[in-house]
Amino acid sequence: MPYRVCFVCTGNICRSPMAESVFRARVAEAGLDGLVEVDSAGTDGWHEGDGADPRTVSVLETNGYGSGHAARRFRPDWFSRLDLVIALDSGHLKALRRLAPTPADAEKVRLLRSYDTATGADLDVPDPYYGGMDGFEECLEMVEAASTGLLAAVREQVEEQAA
Repeated sequence: MPYRVCFVCTGNICRSPMAESVFRARVAEAGLDGLVEVDSAGTDGWHEGDGADPRTVSVLETNGYGSGHAARRFRPDWFSRLDLVIALDSGHLKALRRLAPTPADAEKVRLLRSYDTATGADLDVPDPYYGGMDGFEECLEMVEAASTGLLAAVREQVEEQAA
């Protein structure tokens, strides 16, 4: 059974689809295709069915990542099939932990930037939606930096499951 990771932001059109695309690429590069499944969702349903923000798509494509995406809202019953739920900021972390049906499910929720050892005390990935392209580029840099540590943690879990 694959290890399942879901990235979550507010509307699922900027940060979480960006994190999903980057991490999916890291999983493929690491040879973990088939062993790790990656997706994303939003805490709110405002954009359900919409594609990613065009600025997200542009930044992803410019940097060699895939960008196919349709927004969806995170559902509490997904906890039972997920191994790890990655929040993009502390507001998402709190919302997801409140949605968790059990304490064990709440423990599955982590902040993305907690996997970046070079990060200071602020673990939020700022929402680039109301800004310019520089905010989307900064978001990508943060996602890429945290993806290295996240991949190491996920690889360790996959190897433990296989043992």
